[in-house]
Amino acid sequence: MQHTRLENGDRTTLEVRGELDALTTSELRPTLDAMVAECPRHLTVDLSGLRLIDSSGVGVLVWLYKHIKAGGGQVQFVGVHDQPLLIFKLLRLDMVFDIGSS
Repeated sequence: MQHTRLENGDRTTLEVRGELDALTTSELRPTLDAMVAECPRHLTVDLSGLRLIDSSGVGVLVWLYKHIKAGGGQVQFVGVHDQPLLIFKLLRLDMVFDIGSS
């Protein structure tokens, strides 16, 4: 799993690539903690490069979503496709998350 955080004014983009699972979520956690502490107003999570997600990966994304929303921010997930999209739909997260196009 690789991730990149990009800042553009009051907009933050987090790109997540590879596999987000029980083995890799710990790599992403410090970035997520920092983002929640800063509470960006507009957060886009780009999952176009994400090939696989498991329950641990879903858990950290739900955690991020809840904390940013609680701080008054907006969260949008873009580029969700293939296996991650199937998981989102299975868990009905596509009904909760703003899943836009990339």
